[in-house]
Amino acid sequence: MEKNERILIEKLLQKDSQALHTLYKTYHAELCSFVTNRLSDPHLAEELAQDILIQFLESIRDFRYQCSIKTFLFTIARNKVIDYIRKKKVKRIFFSHLPSFIVDGLATVVMDEDLERHELTQKLEQTFNELPHDYQLVLRLKYIDNKSVKEISEVLVRSFKSTESLLFRARKAFIEIYSSLA
Repeated sequence: MEKNERILIEKLLQKDSQALHTLYKTYHAELCSFVTNRLSDPHLAEELAQDILIQFLESIRDFRYQCSIKTFLFTIARNKVIDYIRKKKVKRIFFSHLPSFIVDGLATVVMDEDLERHELTQKLEQTFNELPHDYQLVLRLKYIDNKSVKEISEVLVRSFKSTESLLFRARKAFIEIYSSLA
């Protein structure tokens, strides 16, 4: 590691705004290019590049000077791109059948690329079947039949607030059961 990089890290640890500007100016464009080359979306690349820099700053206290800043940043970038692709893959598989709150939860739970679509579908069905009947019903009405909370409250003959609460509990139960399955 170069002496300039050690100085930059020390200044970043001291929360020096000029050091932050130097970090941004030095690596931002290259990070955007790296991400754009892998995801083909410049707007997303910009967003991820900022996330990468923030994650770097959050983990700088743990930096052990075993590699260059660039290597550390691009390792974070590679992992961010992989996480994004995995999350997108899960969304693509289930987008038409599942609500986004479930897909977002699954993206953090499902990290094994070898997990087949069939296995994941079975796990989702098992999860759904383990839910109490009223939770199954409210989730079906909301995410399969695309009904609004107001429409669901009319079908279930419940108040709007009661229906919102039921939907919240059903979502939470779904995620908990899914996470507990092996």
